[in-house]
Amino acid sequence: MDAQQITGYLKQNNSHHIKFAFADIDGILRGKLIHRQKFESGLQNGYGFCDVVFGWDSADQAYDNVAVTGWHTGYPDKNCRIDLATFRNIPWQNNIPFFLADFSGADKEGVPCPRTLLKKIVSACADMGYHPEFAQEFEWFNFSETAKSLQQKSFRGIEPVTPGMFGYSILRLSQQSNFYLDLVNLLEEFRIPLEGLHTETGPGVCEAAIIHDHALAAADKAVLFKNAVKEIASSHGIMASFMAKWNADLPGCGGHIHQSLWNTDKSHNLFYQADAEHGISELMKHYIAGQLYCLPFIMPMYAPTINSFKRLVEGAWAPTTITWGIDNRTAALRAISQSAKSARLETRIPGADSNPYLAIAASLASGLYGIKHKLPLNIKPVQGNGYLDTSNGTLPKNLLEAATAMQQSDVARELFGNTFVDHFTATRVWEWRQFNSQVTDWELKRYFEII
Repeated sequence: MDAQQITGYLKQNNSHHIKFAFADIDGILRGKLIHRQKFESGLQNGYGFCDVVFGWDSADQAYDNVAVTGWHTGYPDKNCRIDLATFRNIPWQNNIPFFLADFSGADKEGVPCPRTLLKKIVSACADMGYHPEFAQEFEWFNFSETAKSLQQKSFRGIEPVTPGMFGYSILRLSQQSNFYLDLVNLLEEFRIPLEGLHTETGPGVCEAAIIHDHALAAADKAVLFKNAVKEIASSHGIMASFMAKWNADLPGCGGHIHQSLWNTDKSHNLFYQADAEHGISELMKHYIAGQLYCLPFIMPMYAPTINSFKRLVEGAWAPTTITWGIDNRTAALRAISQSAKSARLETRIPGADSNPYLAIAASLASGLYGIKHKLPLNIKPVQGNGYLDTSNGTLPKNLLEAATAMQQSDVARELFGNTFVDHFTATRVWEWRQFNSQVTDWELKRYFEII
């Protein structure tokens, strides 16, 4: 629908207000409810939006180490543009019209907008003659809690909706059938169709795979999926958490990315070659080689929080080594290449806490880097336990190590530009500083009496 059709639809349906939102640097949706008159007046030239949304963290604390905005700039408005192609209605909110937005209208001003960054990578991919097909799948835990109850109990004694380690359980899905049926049906109405939904191993944990789409649309759906699940869950008295590792004794939550490159009319999967070993084309080999080569320099885009790295431990269904394998879930990259229809690469490093725009941008940009530079895939596919294969290196151990490596990397700057790298890595260093300044429960229990 174009602008005229959408404004006509709003009038015909007596819609006086619309919602729009964009993802900040952490992937959190920030937005507004605005009158239809304001919506129509900004369709051509955009809307002013305070750039503090890129100057504070997930707790709305202002960064003191970034250049693009801050007290030194006065937090001015920057030009935000609604993407009409993202129009949908929110079925669990009286079908209010909704749009996604980004700051591509302020790109020359150096706004580090994640969606704008991904649009650049997608454009470069198109210039190389490829159609990028992507999908992100998520694991998350569901709790019999509310925001208020968690605050009242100081985040202790958190209660999952169901007990026990019960992966792929039909029983557990049926015991919460109203919630799960609402998820699949309402998400379908919200233009986020799910390929599958099942329980994972752990109390109250689920996994959902979103049907694949063009990279930008896939990222849009992933961002909206996380927020939509939280809103739908809340209507059932449930709190959904996409935290990477909420409990040290349980598996973490992944946000794996499936991807393939096709020709421009989507008639041929360029990752598949029937007569090649394992069915993997030379193009796919270059793509894998690019991801492996760039991985140490872009890790914060896959693992953006302190908590992200607590998921990346041995034997917990998350990778720890720079490896790839054929249908091997212990490797960082899992190649699936049985047929032309399904041949793809699964990047298994990202957690459910990742910003989909940045995680998908990192995957696509690093894969294209391998193609552009014709990097050879000299690393052999790992056989068996990928945790034991450290021959090509291991993943960074914490956020500070990862952010510092990215900050100092010429590769990251080639992929994403100086403005984004400087800003993003500064926000990750800030995150580390906030964590490092706190006294934790672990420290109190360890040292308070005995030292």
